[in-house]
Amino acid sequence: MIRPCCFGFNPQTAVNNAYQVPTGEDPVLIQEKALAEFDAYVALLRKHRVDVVIAEDTPEPHTPDSIFPNNWISFHPGQMAVLYPMYAPNRRLERKKSVFSIIQEQAPRIRWIDMSPRERENRFLEGTGSMVFDRENRRAYACRSPRTDEGLFKDICETLDYQAVCFDALDKGTPVYHTNVLMCMAKEYVVICMEAVSSEEQKQMLSGIFQQDNKKVVEITRDQMHHFAGNMFQVFSRENEPFLVMSRRAYKALTPVQRRTLRAFNKFITPSLDTVETHGGGSARCMIAEIV
Repeated sequence: MIRPCCFGFNPQTAVNNAYQVPTGEDPVLIQEKALAEFDAYVALLRKHRVDVVIAEDTPEPHTPDSIFPNNWISFHPGQMAVLYPMYAPNRRLERKKSVFSIIQEQAPRIRWIDMSPRERENRFLEGTGSMVFDRENRRAYACRSPRTDEGLFKDICETLDYQAVCFDALDKGTPVYHTNVLMCMAKEYVVICMEAVSSEEQKQMLSGIFQQDNKKVVEITRDQMHHFAGNMFQVFSRENEPFLVMSRRAYKALTPVQRRTLRAFNKFITPSLDTVETHGGGSARCMIAEIV
């Protein structure tokens, strides 16, 4: 997780992230609130004995979205990491030496796969924002968008030995910019906004795969997706106890039936992330680049 030093609304990402809201609030106050939310989130994770590695952001270069590291890096077994091509030029600057130093301390023999040169071709694939991994069944899911190039998605799936599952999803007639906005994959279940999937054929395709993999399907509505209910993430404690992380806003959007269904699989961790969600357009899942 990246502790922010200059968090704020990013016009370069707002062009295709409808979840960002320019409030006109004092940038100093926005940063202070985001930092408080980040620290409280980390404290909650650690309270539940979830290990967290923190890298401090730096003022230069200016990176207002550094709090969302999952978009530019993912980690994989065998001390492997992938660097991804980012849509917004100022998000490419998040690949900082200070962050790499922390990673090297944790994994000194890490093997890198660098896809970032694809940025020069205007082809993008934004990590576990663009892709949702089912690590147990070695499948990866992605909805096509300006930030999710289908060819690059299939390339990295082939490299990592995952089956690529591509589909289309729309919100108000526009492609959903990140797959993890509408979909959360856990060991025994999947949370997904089927309303957003573009065609009945694709819905049936996804449902068939979930059934084949014995996943309990918990459907959320488009309105719940707008409250970040798709941007959840299952984490595990040192004792391998599962927890479902979601923002307080996402939790409040769920129905009692949905909460009971999800609680049957894991307890909840529900940090308040209102400032991060409003100004950054991302939520609980986006703030974690999981180490496996």
